[in-house]
Amino acid sequence: MSERITVMTGDITTLKIDAIVNAANSALAGGGGVDGAIHRAAGPALASACASIRRRQGGCPVGQAVKTMAGNLPARAVIHTVGPIWRDGGQHEPRLLRQAYLSCLAIARQERMKTIAFPNISTGVYGFPKAQAAQIAIDAVSGFLKNNPWPENVIFVCFDRENAQLYRSQL
Repeated sequence: MSERITVMTGDITTLKIDAIVNAANSALAGGGGVDGAIHRAAGPALASACASIRRRQGGCPVGQAVKTMAGNLPARAVIHTVGPIWRDGGQHEPRLLRQAYLSCLAIARQERMKTIAFPNISTGVYGFPKAQAAQIAIDAVSGFLKNNPWPENVIFVCFDRENAQLYRSQL
């Protein structure tokens, strides 16, 4: 499956692909880190689309995902997912992180998206241990791709070389 998975360092907001994943908060309200960068780059249309989801369903639960348009981003869509906040590992954080990845992939499959890019979900201010998060991400994506033709390609866009090396070592 590793031929369908790419790891890179860079800015996820610059990718011209089917979908980028936003490591969102439950309110889909924009925030810091990659969430803030995506909202800033996408412009007000993304905030409006997220507000519409909040009105319709109250946001997005941890481990789930929703899709919006991409506003000013070069990607066609943004898939917002909410990863768990690391507490002590005993609050189902690993299962919830895995579910966040799988929820995004299910949307990509349903929409027949060729390429989807993930940031390092939950490893910033949410404090998930980076090595464990990388293992969960690679395992979840590899397992999904074994049984599904869509998406054709998955890109892990790491903010720094440390994370990129963790993901590459898992492949």
